[in-house]
Parts: sequence; structure tokens; C-alpha cells
Amino acid sequence: MLRFFLLSGSLLGGVGVAAGAFGAHGLKAILDATGRADNWETAFRYCLYHSLAVLTIAVLTALPQAQPARGLLHAAGWCFLIGTLIFSGCLAALALSGVKILGAIVPIGGALFLVGWALVAAAALRMRDT
Repeated sequence: MLRFFLLSGSLLGGVGVAAGAFGAHGLKAILDATGRADNWETAFRYCLYHSLAVLTIAVLTALPQAQPARGLLHAAGWCFLIGTLIFSGCLAALALSGVKILGAIVPIGGALFLVGWALVAAAALRMRDT
């Protein structure tokens, strides 16, 4: 899972930077005209935050102290990854399309973020202190 989470986190980070720049420059006029620039910015801000969370999960799972908590850390990594795809993906699609129903799906991604952070906290309680 180490390589998977390193790869996933780095790809999310790259997408976050590229999409953020594209929104600020290439899509600026469109997003401003539709009043959805904030949606785009929020989508990729959270993408970047959680790309760092996924990378952190990769590093944590490699620590010997994390052995008792690896299952929780893997679950947290999946929550962050899937949560980012849902949250950022639907919010970006909403910003581009204006299809309002996508806004109803976004909180599922946010809930996965919360579950992921709770799993990291639970993992911290299981990890060995050295």
C-alpha cells in the first residue's frame, strides 16, 4: 500500500496544482461569469490538503511503530482518496456545468474526509510509542 498511497497522493497533488492554476487563469472568465469560481477553488484546495494526507498515510504505514494500526491507516487513506474524488470531482463538475444535483453528492466526500481523520486519530491511539 505504500507505493499505492505515494502514487495516489502525488497524482492528487499534481491534479490539484494543475486544476487550480487552470481555474485561476484558463477558466477565470467563465467561472467568474457564472459565479462558481469559489466552488472550483474549494474543490482543488481540498484536493491539495488531502493529497498531503494521503502522502502522510503512506509514510506512516512504513513506520515500524504503526504496525498495530496499519489497517486503520489504510482505511483512512482510502477514505481520503475516495473522499477527494467525490468531493473535489463533484464540486469541480458543478463549477463547470452548473448541474445543482452534484452539490448534493459533495457532502459524501466531506463525510469520508471526517471518517478518514477519525481513523487517523484511532490509529494514533494504537501505534506504539518509541
